[in-house]
Amino acid sequence: MKAIRLKLYQETANYRLPASFDLKQSYPLPPYSTVIGMVHSLCEFTTYQPMKVSIQGKHFSRVNDLYTRHQFKPGVKFEVGRHQLKTSEGFGITSGPGHTEMLVDVNLLIHIIPEDQSLVPVIEKAFKAPIEYPSLGRREDLVKIDSCDVVEVEERELDADTAEDLNIDAQNSELSAYVPYELINGEDGLIDASKNSFTVAGTIFNLHKSYELVGIGKGKSKKYRRQWRNETVVYTSNFKVQPEESYLLDTDTNHIIFPV
Repeated sequence: MKAIRLKLYQETANYRLPASFDLKQSYPLPPYSTVIGMVHSLCEFTTYQPMKVSIQGKHFSRVNDLYTRHQFKPGVKFEVGRHQLKTSEGFGITSGPGHTEMLVDVNLLIHIIPEDQSLVPVIEKAFKAPIEYPSLGRREDLVKIDSCDVVEVEERELDADTAEDLNIDAQNSELSAYVPYELINGEDGLIDASKNSFTVAGTIFNLHKSYELVGIGKGKSKKYRRQWRNETVVYTSNFKVQPEESYLLDTDTNHIIFPV
C-alpha cells in the first residue's frame, strides 16, 4: 500500500481546541480533520475522499500572542460607552484584547494513505506544486514543505532486534505521536506505553476526523450542522513496540506509523 510522506515545518502554529475562547489553546499536534482539510484544499477536492493519516511531530516551545477580539450579541443596538464599534445596521460590537497560544518551531512527520490509491499521485503533485502557499491550523500558520515522497507502507512482524532498533530510533527522533487508544489499552495491547503505575503515559484526546451534514428542522427553517466522527488517541512520546507483534512501517525508513 502506498502513502504520501510529508515532512513539514512551521515557525508558529495554533491548532485550536474547540472549547477554548478567552485563551485560544492549541493541540500539541494538528488533529486529523485539520490535516485532511489541508489535503482537500490543496487538491481542490469537492467531495470528501476517505483517507488514513498518521501524525507525528515535535515543537520547541509555546508562547502566548495578543490579538484583537470582536464580540457581539444578535439584535443588540449600539450604546456609547458599552460598544467600541457600530455596524451599518446600528448594532454594537465590543472589541478588546485576546490571547492565542502558539507552538514555536513545529516539525511534523505526516503519512497520508488515501482509500482510493489512484489519488496518491494527485496528492503528491498537490504538495510538490501547490496552488497556493499551504497553511495548517490558522490561515496565517504557513507551512514549509521540506519533503514530499511516495513510500510503501507494510505491516510487518518484528523480531527482537528490529523491535529494539525501532525503540532506540523513536527515542532519538524525539517525535511525539497520536497513537490510537485501542493499540495501548485494547485486547491486542501492541504498544507498551506504561510508565510506573500509570496505564498510559500520555494525554488522551478525542480528535475530530471527518463529519457529515445533518439536517435540523423542516422547510425554510431547515438548517444543517456538522456531526463529527471522532477518534480517541493518546498523545505520547513514551512508547515501545513489542517483538513478535505486527506494526505498520514506512519501508523506506523502517519507521513505525499510526494511521487512523
